[in-house]
Amino acid sequence: MLHPAITLRQVRKAYGKTRAVKDSSLTVAPGTLVALLGPSGCGKTTTLRLIAGLEKPDSGDILINGQLVAGAGRWVEPEDRRIGMIFQDYALFPHLDIRANIGYGLRGWSKADRARREDEMMALVGLNDMAARYPHQLSGGQQQRVALARSLAAEPAVLLMDEPFSNLDATLRVQMRSEVRSLVKRLGATTVLVTHDQQEALSLADLVVVMFDGNFVQVGAPLDIYLRPVNQAVATFVGEANLLPGIAHGDTVDCALGKLPLVTAQRGAVDVMIR
Repeated sequence: MLHPAITLRQVRKAYGKTRAVKDSSLTVAPGTLVALLGPSGCGKTTTLRLIAGLEKPDSGDILINGQLVAGAGRWVEPEDRRIGMIFQDYALFPHLDIRANIGYGLRGWSKADRARREDEMMALVGLNDMAARYPHQLSGGQQQRVALARSLAAEPAVLLMDEPFSNLDATLRVQMRSEVRSLVKRLGATTVLVTHDQQEALSLADLVVVMFDGNFVQVGAPLDIYLRPVNQAVATFVGEANLLPGIAHGDTVDCALGKLPLVTAQRGAVDVMIR
């Protein structure tokens, strides 16, 4: 039986009186690219850190590939969860060259296997000819490729990315989004990405989790989130929306634009979203 890559069951995390994550549940199939999307302070980075094991939940269960890693009195340390993580600043080691950075997590491998894997990962991200360079000698996009290669080298069960494109200029950001999606899909890597950029989430992810105030408000495919938001807050957050008052009569609504068809049947006073 194929287990979900990630399972959250009624996970809760508070800092003092601030509830950062509120009784949140989520199931992620293997190979899925998930975007945690929401405004600053909504709890998305805390959720990522809970999955990684950098924070302990106050209650609830977290499972990786069907194995309980947090909850019910059990705690698995981050280094034992088979998690790869890319931080916002990439966290490359400045005193190590590119090959050594990529191979850092392979210290338990044989010398031959480690060299082979380093070569594979450098080829995969197009940095074969830069093995002897150091991070300060690379562009932002190249540094990100190194961070990605390092995170994937040890074949993690899950890859976590904390706003990985925020330090790049607009043009490079679009290019790297496409490259990262192509790479993780080619490898079949289950990936969770934190972002506050709606375009980034909708263009990259297979599954979008919209978060507000510590809650998973809506979970769905990008097109469903965009066309069928569960409430006005989600509608206006994920994209530009024109809202008109109207009266719904089942499959149609009367508003200032006349009688219009509805995506979902409603009755009574409604706000009509037009994109």
